[in-house]
Amino acid sequence: MHSLTDVQGKILRNHRRFSETEIAPHANEWDRAGRVPREVVTAMAQAGHMGALIPAEYGGAELNMIEFGLLNEAIGFGCSSVRSVLTVHSMVSQAVTRWGSVEQRHAWLPRLAGGEWIGAFALSEAEAGSDVAQITTTATPEGDGYVLDGAKRWITYGQGADVFLVFAGYQGRYSAFVIERDTPGLSVVPIDGMLGTRASMLAELRFDGCRVPRSGLLGRPGFGLAPVASAALDIGRYSVAWGSVGLAQACLESSLGYARERRAFGVPVFDHQLVQRLITDMATTVSAARLLGLQAGEMMQAGAPGAIAAVWMAKYFASTGAFRAASDTVQIHGAYGCDPAGAPQRLFRDAKVMEIIEGSTQIQQTMIARLVPYEERRT
Repeated sequence: MHSLTDVQGKILRNHRRFSETEIAPHANEWDRAGRVPREVVTAMAQAGHMGALIPAEYGGAELNMIEFGLLNEAIGFGCSSVRSVLTVHSMVSQAVTRWGSVEQRHAWLPRLAGGEWIGAFALSEAEAGSDVAQITTTATPEGDGYVLDGAKRWITYGQGADVFLVFAGYQGRYSAFVIERDTPGLSVVPIDGMLGTRASMLAELRFDGCRVPRSGLLGRPGFGLAPVASAALDIGRYSVAWGSVGLAQACLESSLGYARERRAFGVPVFDHQLVQRLITDMATTVSAARLLGLQAGEMMQAGAPGAIAAVWMAKYFASTGAFRAASDTVQIHGAYGCDPAGAPQRLFRDAKVMEIIEGSTQIQQTMIARLVPYEERRT
């Protein structure tokens, strides 16, 4: 696959129109306010975006993986904070779709698809980020349910979510629980002023004798990290890869527009060869990152053996490329690039976050090297 098909191009253009109308014009304002308004999340739900990975029988859009990727590119073009809400909600939706019982799917998926519930993914803790084995939140059986104690940190859209997919230690292993926001014993503490994706409404979740009914357990006891969390994180990584493509595309378009309009030394900034080089690098990054996303999506959809490695590579290349593009965007815009009222500095801060979330650059470098196929040859 070398480029978007006509159908895929039309899908991307449709999503871009939504993003350019409903999201992009407000991104700087939301960044300064540190909030994604519920109204825009509702608009995304009405457009079918929040049900992207949910089967049609439950009211979802049931997009294939490439269609889902294109949606994330378009939303990421408009605002990385909004895309991050779509990411974690889709991770929860995918987990319930794949691992939920018949009763759980019927009870939860229509709410997630229609935007009545917005989901957040609660895995990270203060001492457990990349090393999830350090999770200290516990679940203790009690009566016909479980009692959770502990805390989760850096939870995207934790301030606004209606339901959380929470991972906790249970009898020496880890289990996954779907917990509603108003459950007694759960408190939500806002985390504000982050470097990037400031509007994504991060929070700390505190569990103090939080009682969860048996119906809140997703999958079997001890079935949390390897199957449930890993599969959801693959979706998250894929979403961030495509969102990084959208962010880099926003950098490219902003830089092109400014360089053609701004004059220096008697000519448009664009006419200076070193600026052309920066724009060339951006354009190449966008094109290559999109191709890696298409390859990963195609392989995920087909269940190909190398799909996970393809997703890691797509996220690694797209996130590091987006940060370089954002840095060059600030450079091209000069002082305006550092202006808190402008988009370049927001793109720069958001792009840095892409190199950290869903697998840091360094973790990816380690994992990708291990996933490269190797067949020993003897002479």
